[in-house]
Amino acid sequence: KANDARVKGRDRRNKECRNENRKVRVRHSATDGRGSKTVKRKQPISMAFLPTTVKEARQRGWDSVDVVLFTGDAYIDHPAFGAAVVGRLLEAEGYRVAIVPQPNWRDDLRDFRKLGAPRLFFGISGGSMDSMVNHYTANLRLRHDDAYTPGGKAGFRPDRAVTVYSQILKRLYPHVPVVIGGIEASLRRLTHYDYWSDALKPSILAESGADLLIYGMGERVVQQVARAMRNGYNAKLLRKIRQGAFLSLIHI
Repeated sequence: KANDARVKGRDRRNKECRNENRKVRVRHSATDGRGSKTVKRKQPISMAFLPTTVKEARQRGWDSVDVVLFTGDAYIDHPAFGAAVVGRLLEAEGYRVAIVPQPNWRDDLRDFRKLGAPRLFFGISGGSMDSMVNHYTANLRLRHDDAYTPGGKAGFRPDRAVTVYSQILKRLYPHVPVVIGGIEASLRRLTHYDYWSDALKPSILAESGADLLIYGMGERVVQQVARAMRNGYNAKLLRKIRQGAFLSLIHI
């Protein structure tokens, strides 16, 4: 009888645990786990790669894109690659996002022209690794490989990639906002000592001509930037966003 009582007690506790777990799963499905309601995605994340050409964009039925991302890395749809993460997060918000990996800056700039001007902004990242560290050793010797390029080949991104890409885009599309981010931009958002030239350099915003810089972990910030730019470049809204940097005239 004692044995039967223990078995019945154990079964009852197991049943109670299962019921409680079921309630927790239901509660978490309707909230974000912290008691607040979740925001439903406007559009589910597609299993297809983000388009990198006009043809791929048209296959999705797009006649234009909202955001075009440029990166110094190859396009690999993996969380280790910042451009892929940002692209997917913007896609989940319902934006049409295209990506241009390792554009050729030496030719007629067709890689920068092929997708045209986006509705919202151009986004630029030098890649998962600072382009100067990617190219040179601490002794200023040229490296002969690139871990973020297919086959490990070097030479598929310029020195100071963020600045080069941004200057090209501002020259081709002067009225389209350019937003820069990633490790290369984040570390140069203020006046800084540049090891490679052994000199003090101004903010990368001044050299690149970009309109806005997102520093640090910018996955959520870039979504806020996209929302602020829905109806055009709104400086007042953008200046309220944390982790954003911009140039401003100071009257003395």
